[in-house]
Amino acid sequence: MTYMKRKTFLSILVLLLVTSCYIPSEVVATPIETPTPLVALTPTDTPFPTPLPPELGLLENPLILALPPAANSQEQIDAAKVLAELFTQRTGYVVVTVVPDSASALVEALENGNAHIVVLDPLSYELAYQQGLVNASYTVLQNGEAAYGAQFIAARKDGFKSYFDELSKTNFGEASEALAQFADKKPCWSDDISPSGYIIPLGFLNQNQVATRPAAFVQGHPTVVRSIYLGGICDFGATYVDARKFPSLEDQYPDLMEQVLVIWRIPDIIPYAVLGFSTKMPQNMRDLFANTIPAILQTTDGKAAFKTAYNIEEMLPVTDSYYDDFHAYIQASQVELSELIK
Repeated sequence: MTYMKRKTFLSILVLLLVTSCYIPSEVVATPIETPTPLVALTPTDTPFPTPLPPELGLLENPLILALPPAANSQEQIDAAKVLAELFTQRTGYVVVTVVPDSASALVEALENGNAHIVVLDPLSYELAYQQGLVNASYTVLQNGEAAYGAQFIAARKDGFKSYFDELSKTNFGEASEALAQFADKKPCWSDDISPSGYIIPLGFLNQNQVATRPAAFVQGHPTVVRSIYLGGICDFGATYVDARKFPSLEDQYPDLMEQVLVIWRIPDIIPYAVLGFSTKMPQNMRDLFANTIPAILQTTDGKAAFKTAYNIEEMLPVTDSYYDDFHAYIQASQVELSELIK
């Protein structure tokens, strides 16, 4: 190799060695990221959504048909099971039965989702309706009638004026004028859970701004009539229509119909009983069951089961608005249903 070629080769080698050892000042080393440690789940953590309860009407979450409170007849219980089976066959939803201990327990069962198909007395229906727990679907008929009324009564000898025509069975004049006679007078009520002997008449008095003296609760409609006839206990009273014709009263006091006057008659606004469905049931499900009831009543087994379980022979389809007047006068009475219904 010539001298010039050797010199060139050495120059290139020196340049490469110098370049490989040089680190520019602008170059910054990138730090290595530390992986985020995994956090262990505690027992209270919920990594997945809570499973929804089974659909209402399935075997795991059946619909519940409630018997009348404290029903203890095996015939009633068996009849309710027949109805449950008929509902299951015709709707495809599983229905079972339950016997609540009391009227208040039945309303509580509606609240807790432990009753879905119910037959309620008037006050239990009103309480459940006020709480948004039930919708009326049928009103129970008695002797072809869907509801009944009440009447204010007083003794002829006490000088009260009647605003009721016994022949036509209708009121005349204004309720406010008729009931004003009872201002500052003492009423006789039947008992504190009687719609016709206390709560609805009290609602009429309050609606017409008639304030009375403290009442006497004499326990029973015939006792109210007797108290008015004999005098000395109260000035006026209220009963169902027409408690004056109670057999023992007519036998004991032959002139009672002449001496005890109807001052004002309250229209037929009090239901006998209400068949309703829990508001926890979807609307389409309620409609399905409501539409199934007439078909069940047309069968021999179904008709007999309704009669035995609930003493129901006939029903009329209704909605809650059918009871608007009943709702209004219960509200006007200002009674606390939750304290009365046991």
